[in-house]
Amino acid sequence: MEKALKVDVVNAEESLFSGNAEFVALPGIEGELGILPGHTPLITLIRPGLVRIREEGKKDEEEIFVAGGVLEVQPFHVIVLADVAIRSTDLDEAKAREAMERAQQNAKNASSEIELAKVEAEIAMLAAQLKIIQKIKR
Repeated sequence: MEKALKVDVVNAEESLFSGNAEFVALPGIEGELGILPGHTPLITLIRPGLVRIREEGKKDEEEIFVAGGVLEVQPFHVIVLADVAIRSTDLDEAKAREAMERAQQNAKNASSEIELAKVEAEIAMLAAQLKIIQKIKR
């Protein structure tokens, strides 16, 4: 029996992680999910938060912020298809706060319900990103 999970974390533009892991934790739509080798097959939505990957043979975890997306789990393969994915080391609090201010201004100036819904989704993603940045700083 295999001991490791093959893990792929991708967004529309790039692959952020591809490798073997002992454990993966991420924010499922109904709560935190922990995945070990041999996990039951599963497809579910993920909510904004951190994907934490404990690579095979390493003590530290790789952390990737995702703004939502889809998770597919097979017994020895995990695929995270993220709407937005950013390595935790690349998160920038100043840029996120600036983007939040712009989004909040855009919400005030939205001319349609569709435009407002898009801006509100962006605000929710940025709020989750800022929360993760604060958590990482601690």
